[in-house]
Amino acid sequence: MTEASEPRTAAETQDPAAGPAPHPQRWLILSTLCLAVLLVLLDNTVLTVAIPSMTESLGASTSSIQWVMNGYTLAVGGLLMTTGSLADRIGRRKALLIGVALFTLCSGVASMADSPAQLIAGRVGMGVGAALLMPSTLAVLMQVFDEKERPKAIGVWTGVAAAAVALGPVAGGFMLDHFWWGSVLLINVPIGLAALISMIILVPESRDPQVRRTDVPGVALSILMSVGLVYAIISVPEHGWSSPQTLIPFVVGAVALVSFTYWERRCEEPMLDVALFRNPAFSGAVGSTALTYLALAGSLFLFTQYLQFVLDYSPLEAGLGVVPMALALMVMTPFGPKIAEKIGTPATMATGLAVMGAGLVTLSFLGEGSGYSLALAGLAVMGAGAGIAMPTASTAMVSAIPVERAGVAGGLNSTMQEFGSACGVAVMGSLAAGLFASRLPDAIPDEATHSIGQALGVAAAGEDPSQLVEQVRDAFVSGFSASMRIGAAAAVAAGVVAWALLRRNSVPPEEAATQSAEATAQAPVPGAEKTPDTTGVS
Repeated sequence: MTEASEPRTAAETQDPAAGPAPHPQRWLILSTLCLAVLLVLLDNTVLTVAIPSMTESLGASTSSIQWVMNGYTLAVGGLLMTTGSLADRIGRRKALLIGVALFTLCSGVASMADSPAQLIAGRVGMGVGAALLMPSTLAVLMQVFDEKERPKAIGVWTGVAAAAVALGPVAGGFMLDHFWWGSVLLINVPIGLAALISMIILVPESRDPQVRRTDVPGVALSILMSVGLVYAIISVPEHGWSSPQTLIPFVVGAVALVSFTYWERRCEEPMLDVALFRNPAFSGAVGSTALTYLALAGSLFLFTQYLQFVLDYSPLEAGLGVVPMALALMVMTPFGPKIAEKIGTPATMATGLAVMGAGLVTLSFLGEGSGYSLALAGLAVMGAGAGIAMPTASTAMVSAIPVERAGVAGGLNSTMQEFGSACGVAVMGSLAAGLFASRLPDAIPDEATHSIGQALGVAAAGEDPSQLVEQVRDAFVSGFSASMRIGAAAAVAAGVVAWALLRRNSVPPEEAATQSAEATAQAPVPGAEKTPDTTGVS
């Protein structure tokens, strides 16, 4: 922890020969980091419930509402790599504090918006704040926990993230039942202030001890690459895969990706060492993380619609309907590291993802008359599998990056989650929408085939409403079921990728523990006695 007199490094409280030591207040620090994660990810889902009220109060057009959501996504997805690298240079604590302060301030501003333009500006500012703080939470975690406890800490971090995503609609529904639409944003202010105060008190500063020049071309190309690809992905549900609105940003992002890779391979001090991707364990963790979040985000996006439009749940009831998945995930996250110690990381990830796939297959059998019991079983199995696999994948990814580049590790991990989630909504959402539109009865006009809500409205006003409503729901279920099977395939593919690539670097758990201890003895950890400063932690 930072002293008032003079910053102290990890080496100041520990004999270097004794090896690394975890920070004495590491679990309190983790609780603070989890509060920041809760702040961001709760907001991601809570706002979706408020869209109807927000649209009516502000007189917002469909395009404006899309930019309220997409402006935030573009800011986060476009900046994560850059802000992770920035945190390594200016200090992870500093980046964390700036991110939380900006997110909190912009949340308050957005909650009081009286026009769509003000709300969009506030959401973009929140996205910049989130991009600063999310990589820094994982980076600080890597600094204050040693190799032995880090997987457990990442499991807690992942469990809180899952809980936030699932509880968002519940919290949003409750707030809207009692207050105006802006309350779902204003609630971020007290949470943000609590996180800010606890960070000032608890979180130690750390940075890359090597002074690196800013990789300006790398930064510019990474932003162009990320914004282009994210914009293309989020354009798919509305415009389709072959429209100029999708293809042009995709081409721009793809060209920027190739250029970024070319530049980083030749740059003396690259923002991201692309040689890391030659490491099968690292590439396997990156690929499996993206595929896992594709399956998870896409399935939850469609499942909440199934609850509301097929089973007639209210938004609050639909939010509560997803809670069992989050609970199963939270319960299982502590077991991932323990299982990995016994059977190894590749087998643990493959097992968890296979279980997750089985849960998604179960959800694919849901129909109009299924009720909630079958959904509960599928959600519980899916959550349990994800709880085993997700923290294990994050641990494998960040372990492949030197701890002094923890910000880059956090940025890359968050980027893969963001890209995977966006792809899940785009791929599974567009597949479901296509099948839904193709199976609607002729009585539904073309302009109502792009939304189940609109189609149900037309059906309810038709000559034979009960039959038309049933046909519309059947059409949605057909698309939903196919998309759940695609999600299951993505989860299984993620498991295959993890098994095939991570095992190429895998060693027996006993030998891995020995190697981990030896590697940790050379790693920078907060809380040690001052020697020549190689940790960058104060």
